[in-house]
Amino acid sequence: MATSKNKTGGQTTKNFHVFSYKELKAATNGFRSSNKIGEGGFGTVYKGRLGDGTFVAVKVLLVELESLRGEREFIAEIASLFHIKHENLVTLRGCCVEGAKRFLVYDHMENNSLAHTFLGGEKNRMRFSWTLRRDISLGIARGLAYLHEEVNPHIVHRDIKASNILLDQNFTPKVSDFGLSKLFSDNMSHISTRVAGTLGYLSPEYAISGHLTRKSDVYSYGVLLLEMVSGRSIVDFDLERGEQFLVDKAWEMYNANNLLQLVDPVLKRDFPVEEAVRFLKIGLLCVQENTKLRPPMSTAINMLTNMIDIENIKVSQPGLVADLMDVKIGQKNSSRKSSFFS
Repeated sequence: MATSKNKTGGQTTKNFHVFSYKELKAATNGFRSSNKIGEGGFGTVYKGRLGDGTFVAVKVLLVELESLRGEREFIAEIASLFHIKHENLVTLRGCCVEGAKRFLVYDHMENNSLAHTFLGGEKNRMRFSWTLRRDISLGIARGLAYLHEEVNPHIVHRDIKASNILLDQNFTPKVSDFGLSKLFSDNMSHISTRVAGTLGYLSPEYAISGHLTRKSDVYSYGVLLLEMVSGRSIVDFDLERGEQFLVDKAWEMYNANNLLQLVDPVLKRDFPVEEAVRFLKIGLLCVQENTKLRPPMSTAINMLTNMIDIENIKVSQPGLVADLMDVKIGQKNSSRKSSFFS
């Protein structure tokens, strides 16, 4: 495949394969349930093996007959990925359009997603040393910085979360699932759009107003970074307090000058304390309620690598969307724990 590189290591692909339905059906053994490796709001993903022996992931998109939503998501993902390539973005190999059927074909990721491989229990997390967690966190940040700042028009992913970060055989993170992504030209400060995404990762300003910016992805990344360091889910249930959001817990510990206690106990103190606490503080900087205070992704990378000293940077109050049912798009609400209905 012919490619050209840019200054950050991204590449532009010049070839794109259009598969036939027959090819993909054969590759996945007729989309057999035993080949299923993932399922989400926009379709099911199957592991497949092409005629040349290459393993791929085939995403079968849901096409709703009463609306064009499925087709829109398909077009968005093609537009987002066809011309870009980066070490930390999933590689789109091709697609298939046959009648009402829509398929996307990606490289297969041997270690599934962060949600599947990392979250969900101590046994999972014990496989992830501090070094691996640091490398994954940096890789995700680099992929997002490339989308936000190098690709033109810029791309806002709109659904950064653990299940959309795939891991290859070397545990290199790949940002995936661009079905909700939006394109931004240089002269656009924001776009107004239907709110979509995942509770816990959604930035409050986007959830309330529908105004989407690159800082919306920065917020989601901050939540993901807190997850990577703490090993905690975005929402935990406590018998005394009820539901407690990770963002709130981190803010509470920051104010108590006790962020170190939030670091995942399965690491058994086998990590550089200063770096771990710095990562948690950067996570909190990314989820600040005031969008102007959130760092761009390239700045976040420099903070993570300690090229920018954050010792004297104070964290302001984080924003949080805690309830899906009450706040409508465009409704003004000064409460930090706002809500929306997608």
